[in-house]
Amino acid sequence: MSDLPLSILFSVLAVLLILSAFFSGSETALMTLNRYRLQHLVKKKHRGAIKADRLLRRPDRLIGLILLGNNFVNILASSLATIIGIRMAGEPGIAIATAILTLVVLIFSETTPKTLATLKPEMLAFPAAWVYTPLLKIFYPIVWIVNLIANLILRIFGIHVAKQKRDSLDKEELKSILADTDHILPTRYQNMLLGIIDLESATVKDIMTPRNEIIGIDLDDSMEHICEQIRNSSHTRLPIYKTSIDRVIGFLHLRTILTIINDDDFNKKKITDLLMPPPFIPVSTPLHKQMQSFKVQKSRTALVVDEYGDVQGLVTLDDLLQEIVGELITEEVNIKEQTDGSYLVDASVTIRELNRVMHWELPTEGPKTLNGLVIEFMEMIPEAGTSLKLHGYSLEIIESNKNTIKLVKFYPLKSVN
Repeated sequence: MSDLPLSILFSVLAVLLILSAFFSGSETALMTLNRYRLQHLVKKKHRGAIKADRLLRRPDRLIGLILLGNNFVNILASSLATIIGIRMAGEPGIAIATAILTLVVLIFSETTPKTLATLKPEMLAFPAAWVYTPLLKIFYPIVWIVNLIANLILRIFGIHVAKQKRDSLDKEELKSILADTDHILPTRYQNMLLGIIDLESATVKDIMTPRNEIIGIDLDDSMEHICEQIRNSSHTRLPIYKTSIDRVIGFLHLRTILTIINDDDFNKKKITDLLMPPPFIPVSTPLHKQMQSFKVQKSRTALVVDEYGDVQGLVTLDDLLQEIVGELITEEVNIKEQTDGSYLVDASVTIRELNRVMHWELPTEGPKTLNGLVIEFMEMIPEAGTSLKLHGYSLEIIESNKNTIKLVKFYPLKSVN
């Protein structure tokens, strides 16, 4: 080789540096591919993606092949550079060649291709997959031996390469990804998808109308009062009870009663004759199961009861749909941003809704509403003007009474430690 012209040696060295850049860049590109986009392209029959996916199923073999090629060309390039250095400058040329080669490899064969691969992984990964697929078959015996030794070393540390599962997303990671899709999805659609994901972990207690807010008809009231309630109700279905909401005897569909409410013989018996049986569900019923239950039973309303059978609230199919597509069909009125960056929040808002809309992380394991969370934290009902830091969020009580908190002001997040 020492007899070859310098022009040929420089040409071969240039080719080796290009190969080194290819190995370095393609390694980074293949390892930084978005696995979920890759699966999407595989389903669309993208040939380069299919080959890349097959290679990545055993990353140890792929890395073994890449490093085998990269180390070979780098060592050969180093030998050529040494020969060129000696022929051009004698013994001092060795140090000069080493310094120059190190700089050239660092810039042109490592940093530049790896940066490009990080920014445009598919541009390098898919063509490289066509090259590595046949190379892996040709050099498989060597790669197998290298991987065998490497895997045996890893087993010492308790790592079994063949048993490693491919990465999968859990629910919280998926929610984080959705929260970062502002440039793709409008906020209202983000919240809708987050609502669907949360159906699995939420229960009817999270969305039910609380017992004290249930609007119903007490049959012990006078007929005049009952008729007035029916005519002025904004709901299409009302629970009918005697004395207490715990004694519900059925649900009344107002569409069936309005046609006869003006009859001279209209009375309480005609109301009870039109009642539908009241469905009762446990307070811990998951939302996705209750949605299925509504579908099977062809009902739209149910009463939520605790372990003692006492009514705790009421849930409707509309509540379930609102949990998913709330912002698509109603305007958000519970949270209002102020000019100074703070937020006025109705304290009756649920913690889950507040977290979903604001992308906050208030705890959801305990109280279900902001009012309940503040009261539990303070162990009292604070007066208006009280300021506190609730789980890292600075807020002020704007309006409250003897029984509950009405309005809360959250300060800008820059004030949160």
